[in-house]
Parts: sequence; structure tokens; C-alpha cells
Amino acid sequence: MGFYNGRGFLRGRIVIPIHDDHGDLIAYVGRAIGNEEPKYRFPAGFKKSHVLFNLHRARATGTREVIVVEGFFDTFAVDQAGCAAVVALMGSTLSRDQADLLCAHFERMLLMLDGDQAGRHGAATIADTLAGRMPISTIALEDGAQPDELAWDRIRSLIGRVT
Repeated sequence: MGFYNGRGFLRGRIVIPIHDDHGDLIAYVGRAIGNEEPKYRFPAGFKKSHVLFNLHRARATGTREVIVVEGFFDTFAVDQAGCAAVVALMGSTLSRDQADLLCAHFERMLLMLDGDQAGRHGAATIADTLAGRMPISTIALEDGAQPDELAWDRIRSLIGRVT
């Protein structure tokens, strides 16, 4: 990850590499600094619904339990709090491809989506979608809270309550 000041659609953005489940680099996404819109820029033709951010690293932990968050920076925060088996949906919805990837590599899921309407709706929909395929626990965040805004000890405390 780094700042890109070259030419093209990622200019002036924080650039985050995206890998497939085997660890092969497949794309870069650019995140705006400040309030610039759009907040994220993905390359043309990239289908975020086909991958899970950080899946290759989460798989490498060897654990059969995964924490699912919405965004890149949520993933960084949860990992830095000591929970390395974390992946991001790159949004609040779960696609069929993403569901299949999760079920192929893990046996249990902890959902830690944002504490807003989209996050709560996404968590309920994901729990319904994967019911019967794997056990799911939901970590409900306070109104407006996001994992990347929480202190590391708070993240560990919330995760510890459901594991």
C-alpha cells in the first residue's frame, strides 16, 4: 500500500493491492484522500464481487474461523488488533462467489460490519444467505461505529465475546 502520484486514474490516491485467494496480484484500488468522490476507484473490468480482500492472508493463518468486515481499512484495524484471519467484502453485500470462497476455506464466520443501516442490513442478509452452510456470529457495533475507528483492545474485546 502506498501513495500514487503518477498518471492515470489512481493519481493522488492511496493505492491498495488486491490479490486473489492464491495470493496473485489481480488489481489495485485507489482510495481518495479527504472528501474527494468517488471514495474508491477500481480498475475497469474489475469485479469486486468475485474476490475477498485479504483472503490469501486469512487462509495462511490456518484457522477455520474468519472475521468478515466491509472495507480495506477495517481489515487493517482488525489484523493489527491481533486477529489475522480477516477478510473484507469491499462493501456491505455478499455475492455468491464470495460466499463460495468463504465456505470453501472456513468453517465459522464472525460478521463485523459497520454500525449503520447498510451494515446491519448486510449482516442480516449474509446470515440468512449462509444459514445452513456455516455457523455465523454477528458482532453488533454501536450506531455509526466502524471497525477501523475502534481501538485495538475494543476490537479484541468484541471478538472475544463471541468466540
